[in-house]
Amino acid sequence: MKINPGTARRIAVVIALTAASVAFIWVYAARRDFFDLRIYVSALRWWADGHPLYDYAQPDRVQGELYFTYPPFAALLLRPFAAVPLGFTIGFFCVFTVAAVAVAAWWLTAPIADRRGPPRWLLAGLLFPVALAVEPSRETYFFGQINMLLVLLILADFCHAVPRRWFWAGAGVGLATAIKLFPGIFILYFLVTRRWREAAVSAGTAVVATLLAAAVAPRDSWQFWTSSLFSTERVGRPDYTGNQSLQGLLARLVAPSEPAKIWWLLLALAVTGFGMWRAARAFRAGDDLSGLTLTGLVGALVSPITWPHHVFWFVPALVVLVDSGRRRDLALAGGTLAVALYGVNTFIDWGIAPDPTRTIGDFLLRNLYVLAALALVALLPARARIRPPEPPRTGQT
Repeated sequence: MKINPGTARRIAVVIALTAASVAFIWVYAARRDFFDLRIYVSALRWWADGHPLYDYAQPDRVQGELYFTYPPFAALLLRPFAAVPLGFTIGFFCVFTVAAVAVAAWWLTAPIADRRGPPRWLLAGLLFPVALAVEPSRETYFFGQINMLLVLLILADFCHAVPRRWFWAGAGVGLATAIKLFPGIFILYFLVTRRWREAAVSAGTAVVATLLAAAVAPRDSWQFWTSSLFSTERVGRPDYTGNQSLQGLLARLVAPSEPAKIWWLLLALAVTGFGMWRAARAFRAGDDLSGLTLTGLVGALVSPITWPHHVFWFVPALVVLVDSGRRRDLALAGGTLAVALYGVNTFIDWGIAPDPTRTIGDFLLRNLYVLAALALVALLPARARIRPPEPPRTGQT
């Protein structure tokens, strides 16, 4: 089959960008040796040997001790990896993460391609190397994290099930919430956009998955929900630079002391209220992707601990900003991309000892994701006429 010159040039551009992305990752990405994945597997093997899952602890020079911190339902999903060689598990996670980034790029760009005319493969091919190169994806890959599974479950809901009003719309968010509590913020997004059925399905799915885990592992479930969940030291030091949340920003200002919880609570409430108000407005304007992205950024900001791999939501923010096309939005897209590529942990070793923020430069560099997320929550546009407003459901006003 003969390929016309225009298509050939487009293919060449996609290949060149992908090669540049791979080269950037190969040269500059921090090698984490699948550190988190190794902890998961060790904890799961400890559990398979009959020990309480949440009693597992592994010494660490930065955090003191590291634990298995995910809910019991996530442990059930990961349990089979306790029975296979570690090399197989690492290979599976690597392949899955790259494939998940590709699928996410396709889902995020397909509506734009259909609306604007270029082939779907072209826009997805342009976004894929960018999405793969940013630090949230690099850290997901090299730590062996499961974040991209959560992203796919959430996007499956909002890109497919919800707009088509499938009967299980909301189940993806519910499963993601049962795996890791962070995605529960998207149930709030369903509520503020008055999608009552999807909110009920997502909450119900999370409850059913949690009860299933409790039926299979009652002792570990009881320990998690009554004790381990509230032991904040299990998750990590809040002042560590990798923690890109509002609490992390406050903790770094006063380290080694602890900030007053009231300031974090007030900031979290203010950001949640403002961010979800903007997300609801974006939805009413017809831009569900902007609302979804705002919700993810709000979740990253108000969560007590937010590691770089949690902030994949910079990628859909780039999609919204570039598609908007306004000069201000393109400038904001450039800044967001620069922050996401540079990151907070890749190029600077911040050491392991608690250390207060002493200069404006340190404040900016140690809180890059927090500041970028705050800017996006304030400035991310709602693109006009992306979809027609949905007709009111029964019970809506």
